[in-house]
Amino acid sequence: MTFKPHGKHLIAGEWIATDATFTSEPASGEAHSFSVGNPTLVDQAAEAAEAAFTTYGYTTREERAAFLDTIADEIEARGEEITEIGTSESGLPEARLQGERGRTTGQLRLFAEHIRKGDYLDRRHDEALPDRAPAPRPDLRMMQRPIGPVAVFGASNFPLAFSTAGGDTAAALAAGCPVVVKGHGAHPGTGEIVAEAIHAAIGKCNMPKGTFSLVQGGNRQVGQALVQHPLIKAVGFTGSLAGGRALFDLCAQRPEPIPFFGELGSVNPMFLLPEAVAARGASIGEGWAGSLTMGAGQFCTNPGIAIVVDGPEADAFTDAAKETLAATGPQVMLTDGIAKAYRDGRDRVAASKGVQEVLTSTCDRRNATPYLYETDGQTWLENEALGEEVFGPLGLIVRVADMDQMKQVASSLRGQLTCTLHMDDGDAGAARELLPILERKAGRLLANGFPTGVEVCDSMVHGGPYPASTNFGATSVGTLSIRRFLRPVCYQNLPETVLPADLV
Repeated sequence: MTFKPHGKHLIAGEWIATDATFTSEPASGEAHSFSVGNPTLVDQAAEAAEAAFTTYGYTTREERAAFLDTIADEIEARGEEITEIGTSESGLPEARLQGERGRTTGQLRLFAEHIRKGDYLDRRHDEALPDRAPAPRPDLRMMQRPIGPVAVFGASNFPLAFSTAGGDTAAALAAGCPVVVKGHGAHPGTGEIVAEAIHAAIGKCNMPKGTFSLVQGGNRQVGQALVQHPLIKAVGFTGSLAGGRALFDLCAQRPEPIPFFGELGSVNPMFLLPEAVAARGASIGEGWAGSLTMGAGQFCTNPGIAIVVDGPEADAFTDAAKETLAATGPQVMLTDGIAKAYRDGRDRVAASKGVQEVLTSTCDRRNATPYLYETDGQTWLENEALGEEVFGPLGLIVRVADMDQMKQVASSLRGQLTCTLHMDDGDAGAARELLPILERKAGRLLANGFPTGVEVCDSMVHGGPYPASTNFGATSVGTLSIRRFLRPVCYQNLPETVLPADLV
């Protein structure tokens, strides 16, 4: 069955068309026409979300869990159609879309189980001490409560897992917050069919119509209207540093500032320690090349930088990475704009003083091929721009003079999503010296692996110090992400007949 988008917005249970339209730019297959969003639609969606919150925010945990499970069921029922239009729009292979769909439904079901357990409420109770001297203590109870309507921006590189029903939406709905999604223009058809799944689940579970809305397309005014709307209480965003920072600033400038949870990318540096490089430098180089080119390098956890002590062992690592990268064919990038940004980043790195080409190739229109460059530690330390993300399969090897300079490079890093140590037993001392530095730089630290592939579970952290994310105390993956859309409320001396059911 082929899905034919109708190109409308979903606002409070109604599919609405606008006069202005835009045409999708799929990697393959048929283009479709979609209505363009506007601030009026944003206002309607936010008003509906606020109205829904008075009911949805006070549903039971079991009711919300059943709703999340039903959304997952509805997505799976449309699985083949989602894969078809998702591959057409994004250029991603079918296997990737199928896996991402499984991750998306898995996230929804994980949050359903998480809220059923109730631990996320962090319930606390200090009983009254009426006879305490010199002053009595009142009865105090505390738990986490939903904050209200949440805005979510779809991500270009994950049409499912970080978009319409992705992690931000799942976490917000689990918390009890209605969601208004701004769909990404790179995959509007995929966003529409997933919105249909959520719409169907709302009907089956008898949830308020304003629990979820989707506003498609639109220029910057739509995004600005969404983050500045007085009824929106938090924003989830995955995207570029420039775009995310602009929205973050708008949130901070509001009469009522709100939290902006932006995941803005990272170069995810790898530190190759001497014993590991001597023992298996070539195999590390091969593995790095595979991770670097996975999904045409369009992962926020793509490990773009490798730091290694200069010498023959570093040569073996470099040669293996070059050989593996050279055998990698061109891959379709998500959009023409992302492909152009990749070429611009390549040109910036290639033109940098003290940087040498290891592997060059050709990259045209929407097809990406890998590039590999190297530099020395001192050049890295003197050129902060070398630490800026290039979104695509481009690697930079930093050859440091010794372990002291490796620590200097680590200290110079800006905030990262991940940092990786490649180490053997004999590297434990060096790793212990690096660890306190890297803990301050990243939200996730790895040993002897590659950061592409983010497990969705209780202990995962997908975030880090700025500019990896705008809030170092949060994560956008894993059950802890629900905390972004909750706030603690203390209830003093309220009788049990009035208290929320979860506190009784």
